[in-house]
Amino acid sequence: MRDPSLRQLEALIAVVESGTVSRAAEILRISQPAASKLIQELEADTGLELFERESGRLVPTERGMRLYEEVERVFGGVRQLARAVEAIRREDRGHLVIGTLPALSGPFVSRALAAFRRRHPDVFVSLESRSSQFLMEAVLLRRLDAALVINAVEHPSIEMERLESPPAIAALPRGHVLATKAVLRPEDFHQQAYIAFGVTGMMRRRTDALFEAHGVRPDIIIEATTAPNVAELVAAGLGVTVADPLSMAFAADRLETRPFEPAVTFEYNILRPVRARNSALAAAFIEEVHNQARAVGA
Repeated sequence: MRDPSLRQLEALIAVVESGTVSRAAEILRISQPAASKLIQELEADTGLELFERESGRLVPTERGMRLYEEVERVFGGVRQLARAVEAIRREDRGHLVIGTLPALSGPFVSRALAAFRRRHPDVFVSLESRSSQFLMEAVLLRRLDAALVINAVEHPSIEMERLESPPAIAALPRGHVLATKAVLRPEDFHQQAYIAFGVTGMMRRRTDALFEAHGVRPDIIIEATTAPNVAELVAAGLGVTVADPLSMAFAADRLETRPFEPAVTFEYNILRPVRARNSALAAAFIEEVHNQARAVGA
Protein backbone atom coordinates (compact mmCIF):
# COMPACT_ATOMS: atom_id res chain seq x y z
CA MET A 1 0.00 0.00 0.00
CA ARG A 2 1.31 3.44 -0.94
CA ASP A 3 0.42 6.85 0.45
CA PRO A 4 -2.14 8.61 -1.77
CA SER A 5 -0.98 11.59 -3.77
CA LEU A 6 -2.40 15.09 -3.41
CA ARG A 7 -3.82 14.87 -6.93
CA GLN A 8 -5.63 11.63 -6.08
CA LEU A 9 -7.22 13.24 -3.04
CA GLU A 10 -8.30 16.23 -5.12
CA ALA A 11 -9.93 13.78 -7.54
CA LEU A 12 -11.75 12.09 -4.65
CA ILE A 13 -13.19 15.41 -3.45
CA ALA A 14 -14.16 16.45 -6.99
CA VAL A 15 -15.99 13.19 -7.74
CA VAL A 16 -17.87 13.11 -4.43
CA GLU A 17 -18.94 16.75 -4.66
CA SER A 18 -19.79 16.82 -8.37
CA GLY A 19 -21.32 13.36 -8.60
CA THR A 20 -19.75 12.37 -11.93
CA VAL A 21 -16.28 11.69 -13.26
CA SER A 22 -16.88 13.94 -16.26
CA ARG A 23 -17.80 16.92 -14.08
CA ALA A 24 -14.89 16.16 -11.75
CA ALA A 25 -12.56 16.17 -14.76
CA GLU A 26 -13.82 19.65 -15.69
CA ILE A 27 -13.19 20.89 -12.15
CA LEU A 28 -9.67 19.43 -12.17
CA ARG A 29 -9.10 20.62 -15.75
CA ILE A 30 -8.01 17.18 -16.94
CA SER A 31 -9.51 14.60 -19.29
CA GLN A 32 -12.18 12.17 -18.12
CA PRO A 33 -9.89 9.12 -18.55
CA ALA A 34 -7.24 10.86 -16.46
CA ALA A 35 -9.79 11.53 -13.67
CA SER A 36 -10.94 7.90 -13.75
CA LYS A 37 -7.32 6.73 -13.55
CA LEU A 38 -6.67 8.88 -10.48
CA ILE A 39 -9.64 7.28 -8.68
CA GLN A 40 -8.54 3.79 -9.71
CA GLU A 41 -5.00 4.45 -8.49
CA LEU A 42 -6.32 5.87 -5.19
CA GLU A 43 -8.34 2.70 -4.60
CA ALA A 44 -5.35 0.53 -5.48
CA ASP A 45 -2.94 2.49 -3.30
CA THR A 46 -5.26 2.52 -0.26
CA GLY A 47 -6.65 -0.99 -0.73
CA LEU A 48 -10.13 0.43 -0.21
CA GLU A 49 -13.22 0.25 -2.37
CA LEU A 50 -14.17 3.91 -2.40
CA PHE A 51 -16.89 3.94 -5.05
CA GLU A 52 -19.56 1.64 -6.41
CA ARG A 53 -20.28 1.75 -10.13
CA GLU A 54 -23.99 2.30 -10.82
CA SER A 55 -25.28 3.07 -14.32
CA GLY A 56 -22.06 4.75 -15.31
CA ARG A 57 -21.89 6.82 -12.09
CA LEU A 58 -19.52 6.55 -9.18
CA VAL A 59 -21.39 6.37 -5.88
CA PRO A 60 -19.19 6.71 -2.78
CA THR A 61 -19.19 3.73 -0.42
CA GLU A 62 -19.26 4.14 3.35
CA ARG A 63 -15.46 3.90 3.39
CA GLY A 64 -15.28 6.38 0.51
CA MET A 65 -17.35 8.92 2.45
CA ARG A 66 -15.24 8.41 5.60
CA LEU A 67 -12.08 9.07 3.62
CA TYR A 68 -13.70 12.08 1.90
CA GLU A 69 -14.70 13.61 5.25
CA GLU A 70 -11.17 13.16 6.61
CA VAL A 71 -9.58 14.64 3.50
CA GLU A 72 -12.00 17.59 3.55
CA ARG A 73 -11.10 18.23 7.19
CA VAL A 74 -7.40 18.31 6.32
CA PHE A 75 -7.95 20.47 3.25
CA GLY A 76 -10.06 22.82 5.39
CA GLY A 77 -7.06 23.26 7.67
CA VAL A 78 -4.90 24.07 4.67
CA ARG A 79 -7.41 26.69 3.51
CA GLN A 80 -7.44 28.19 7.01
CA LEU A 81 -3.65 28.36 6.88
CA ALA A 82 -3.85 30.16 3.54
CA ARG A 83 -6.25 32.70 5.06
CA ALA A 84 -3.86 33.22 7.96
CA VAL A 85 -1.00 33.84 5.53
CA GLU A 86 -3.11 36.41 3.68
CA ALA A 87 -3.99 38.12 6.96
CA ILE A 88 -0.30 38.38 7.83
CA ARG A 89 0.39 39.88 4.40
CA ARG A 90 -2.33 42.42 4.97
CA GLU A 91 -0.81 43.38 8.31
CA ASP A 92 2.52 43.91 6.55
CA ARG A 93 1.01 46.48 4.18
CA GLY A 94 -1.35 47.97 6.79
CA HIS A 95 -4.78 46.93 8.01
CA LEU A 96 -7.30 49.47 9.32
CA VAL A 97 -10.42 48.21 11.11
CA ILE A 98 -13.15 50.82 11.48
CA GLY A 99 -16.76 50.85 12.62
CA THR A 100 -19.70 53.11 11.97
CA LEU A 101 -23.29 53.33 13.04
CA PRO A 102 -25.76 52.59 10.21
CA ALA A 103 -26.74 56.27 9.76
CA LEU A 104 -23.28 57.05 8.37
CA SER A 105 -22.47 53.73 6.72
CA GLY A 106 -23.44 54.74 3.18
CA PRO A 107 -22.20 57.59 0.98
CA PHE A 108 -20.63 59.62 3.80
CA VAL A 109 -18.23 56.93 5.01
CA SER A 110 -17.70 55.74 1.42
CA ARG A 111 -16.42 59.18 0.42
CA ALA A 112 -14.15 59.35 3.47
CA LEU A 113 -12.75 55.91 2.66
CA ALA A 114 -12.23 56.83 -0.99
CA ALA A 115 -10.19 59.87 0.04
CA PHE A 116 -8.25 57.79 2.58
CA ARG A 117 -7.49 55.12 -0.04
CA ARG A 118 -6.14 57.73 -2.44
CA ARG A 119 -3.57 58.62 0.22
CA HIS A 120 -2.97 55.03 1.37
CA PRO A 121 -3.69 52.75 -1.60
CA ASP A 122 -1.93 49.72 -0.08
CA VAL A 123 -3.86 49.66 3.18
CA PHE A 124 -6.46 46.91 3.61
CA VAL A 125 -9.64 48.24 5.29
CA SER A 126 -12.30 46.32 7.23
CA LEU A 127 -15.60 48.14 7.84
CA GLU A 128 -18.31 47.20 10.34
CA SER A 129 -21.73 48.83 10.65
CA ARG A 130 -23.24 48.24 14.09
CA SER A 131 -24.94 50.02 16.99
CA SER A 132 -23.06 52.67 18.95
CA GLN A 133 -22.97 50.47 22.06
CA PHE A 134 -21.49 47.54 20.14
CA LEU A 135 -18.88 49.78 18.50
CA MET A 136 -17.83 51.36 21.77
CA GLU A 137 -17.32 47.93 23.32
CA ALA A 138 -15.28 46.89 20.27
CA VAL A 139 -13.05 49.95 20.68
CA LEU A 140 -12.59 49.12 24.37
CA LEU A 141 -11.49 45.62 23.37
CA ARG A 142 -9.10 47.21 20.82
CA ARG A 143 -10.80 45.27 18.03
CA LEU A 144 -11.54 48.50 16.16
CA ASP A 145 -9.00 51.20 15.29
CA ALA A 146 -11.68 53.91 15.03
CA ALA A 147 -15.47 54.16 15.23
CA LEU A 148 -18.18 56.73 14.46
CA VAL A 149 -20.89 56.69 17.13
CA ILE A 150 -23.44 58.75 19.04
CA ASN A 151 -24.14 58.82 22.77
CA ALA A 152 -20.63 57.73 23.71
CA VAL A 153 -19.58 57.54 27.36
CA GLU A 154 -16.15 58.78 28.36
CA HIS A 155 -13.69 56.07 29.33
CA PRO A 156 -9.99 56.27 30.26
CA SER A 157 -9.10 53.67 27.61
CA ILE A 158 -10.78 55.59 24.79
CA GLU A 159 -9.88 58.81 23.01
CA MET A 160 -13.02 60.68 21.94
CA GLU A 161 -13.45 63.69 19.69
CA ARG A 162 -16.47 65.42 18.22
CA LEU A 163 -17.43 65.23 14.59
CA GLU A 164 -19.18 68.51 13.98
CA SER A 165 -22.09 67.70 11.72
CA PRO A 166 -23.67 70.51 9.68
CA PRO A 167 -27.01 71.81 11.03
CA ALA A 168 -30.13 69.80 10.30
CA ILE A 169 -31.87 70.27 6.98
CA ALA A 170 -35.42 69.88 5.77
CA ALA A 171 -35.68 66.85 3.45
CA LEU A 172 -38.59 66.80 1.01
CA PRO A 173 -39.82 64.60 -1.84
CA ARG A 174 -39.07 65.91 -5.32
CA GLY A 175 -41.67 68.51 -6.35
CA HIS A 176 -43.09 68.96 -2.84
CA VAL A 177 -45.01 72.18 -2.24
CA LEU A 178 -42.57 73.26 0.49
CA ALA A 179 -39.73 73.19 -2.02
CA THR A 180 -40.87 76.60 -3.26
CA LYS A 181 -39.44 78.14 -0.07
CA ALA A 182 -35.74 78.98 0.27
CA VAL A 183 -35.66 78.32 4.03
CA LEU A 184 -38.05 76.21 6.09
CA ARG A 185 -39.10 76.82 9.68
CA PRO A 186 -41.08 74.78 12.24
CA GLU A 187 -44.42 76.38 11.32
CA ASP A 188 -44.02 75.15 7.73
CA PHE A 189 -44.38 71.57 9.00
CA HIS A 190 -47.69 72.04 10.81
CA GLN A 191 -50.03 69.22 9.74
CA GLN A 192 -47.62 68.13 7.01
CA ALA A 193 -47.26 64.38 6.45
CA TYR A 194 -44.07 63.70 8.38
CA ILE A 195 -41.55 60.85 8.51
CA ALA A 196 -40.13 60.75 12.04
CA PHE A 197 -37.15 59.02 13.56
CA GLY A 198 -37.72 56.53 16.36
CA VAL A 199 -38.83 58.04 19.66
CA THR A 200 -35.58 57.12 21.42
CA GLY A 201 -33.35 58.77 18.81
CA MET A 202 -31.46 62.02 19.39
CA MET A 203 -32.91 63.71 16.29
CA ARG A 204 -36.47 62.79 17.25
CA ARG A 205 -36.07 64.21 20.74
CA ARG A 206 -34.62 67.48 19.47
CA THR A 207 -37.18 68.02 16.70
CA ASP A 208 -40.09 67.08 19.00
CA ALA A 209 -38.90 69.68 21.53
CA LEU A 210 -38.51 72.33 18.81
CA PHE A 211 -41.95 71.71 17.27
CA GLU A 212 -43.56 71.76 20.72
CA ALA A 213 -41.84 75.05 21.58
CA HIS A 214 -43.34 76.60 18.42
CA GLY A 215 -46.78 75.08 18.93
CA VAL A 216 -46.42 72.98 15.78
CA ARG A 217 -47.85 69.49 15.28
CA PRO A 218 -46.56 67.68 12.17
CA ASP A 219 -48.75 64.78 11.04
CA ILE A 220 -46.43 61.87 11.84
CA ILE A 221 -47.55 59.08 9.52
CA ILE A 222 -44.50 56.80 9.75
CA GLU A 223 -41.57 56.51 12.12
CA ALA A 224 -38.39 54.61 11.36
CA THR A 225 -35.40 53.79 13.51
CA THR A 226 -32.64 54.20 10.90
CA ALA A 227 -31.65 57.14 8.73
CA PRO A 228 -31.55 55.04 5.51
CA ASN A 229 -35.19 54.10 6.05
CA VAL A 230 -36.22 57.69 6.77
CA ALA A 231 -34.38 58.90 3.65
CA GLU A 232 -35.98 56.26 1.44
CA LEU A 233 -39.48 56.96 2.77
CA VAL A 234 -39.10 60.68 2.06
CA ALA A 235 -37.67 59.98 -1.40
CA ALA A 236 -40.68 57.74 -2.09
CA GLY A 237 -42.96 60.75 -1.56
CA LEU A 238 -44.56 59.61 1.69
CA GLY A 239 -43.70 62.68 3.73
CA VAL A 240 -41.13 65.26 4.82
CA THR A 241 -38.62 65.27 7.65
CA VAL A 242 -35.96 67.28 9.47
CA ALA A 243 -32.68 65.41 9.67
CA ASP A 244 -28.92 65.49 9.84
CA PRO A 245 -27.58 66.00 6.28
CA LEU A 246 -24.83 63.38 6.70
CA SER A 247 -27.38 60.65 7.29
CA MET A 248 -29.63 61.81 4.42
CA ALA A 249 -26.84 61.17 1.91
CA PHE A 250 -28.36 57.72 1.24
CA ALA A 251 -30.98 59.31 -1.01
CA ALA A 252 -29.55 62.81 -1.59
CA ASP A 253 -29.96 62.60 -5.38
CA ARG A 254 -33.69 61.85 -4.97
CA LEU A 255 -34.56 64.46 -2.38
CA GLU A 256 -35.20 68.19 -2.22
CA THR A 257 -33.31 69.75 0.68
CA ARG A 258 -33.62 73.21 2.21
CA PRO A 259 -31.93 74.98 5.13
CA PHE A 260 -33.89 74.70 8.37
CA GLU A 261 -34.13 77.43 11.00
CA PRO A 262 -33.59 77.70 13.91
CA ALA A 263 -30.48 75.56 13.70
CA VAL A 264 -30.68 72.04 15.09
CA THR A 265 -27.25 70.57 15.69
CA PHE A 266 -26.43 66.89 15.80
CA GLU A 267 -22.98 65.77 16.85
CA TYR A 268 -21.32 62.42 16.32
CA ASN A 269 -18.34 61.14 18.26
CA ILE A 270 -15.20 59.53 16.87
CA LEU A 271 -13.66 56.93 19.15
CA ARG A 272 -10.30 55.18 19.07
CA PRO A 273 -8.33 53.20 21.61
CA VAL A 274 -5.67 54.92 23.69
CA ARG A 275 -2.29 53.85 22.27
CA ALA A 276 -3.94 52.28 19.23
CA ARG A 277 -1.87 49.84 17.17
CA ASN A 278 -2.63 51.73 13.93
CA SER A 279 -2.70 55.25 15.33
CA ALA A 280 -1.20 56.90 12.22
CA LEU A 281 -3.66 55.20 9.85
CA ALA A 282 -6.58 55.87 12.19
CA ALA A 283 -5.60 59.55 12.38
CA ALA A 284 -5.46 59.76 8.58
CA PHE A 285 -8.93 58.22 8.26
CA ILE A 286 -10.37 60.51 10.94
CA GLU A 287 -8.94 63.52 9.11
CA GLU A 288 -10.85 62.49 5.99
CA VAL A 289 -14.04 62.03 8.02
CA HIS A 290 -13.73 65.62 9.26
CA ASN A 291 -13.02 66.81 5.70
CA GLN A 292 -16.16 65.11 4.37
CA ALA A 293 -18.33 66.57 7.15
CA ARG A 294 -17.04 70.07 6.35
CA ALA A 295 -17.68 69.50 2.63
CA VAL A 296 -21.31 68.61 3.31
CA GLY A 297 -21.77 71.76 5.37
CA ALA A 298 -20.07 74.03 2.87
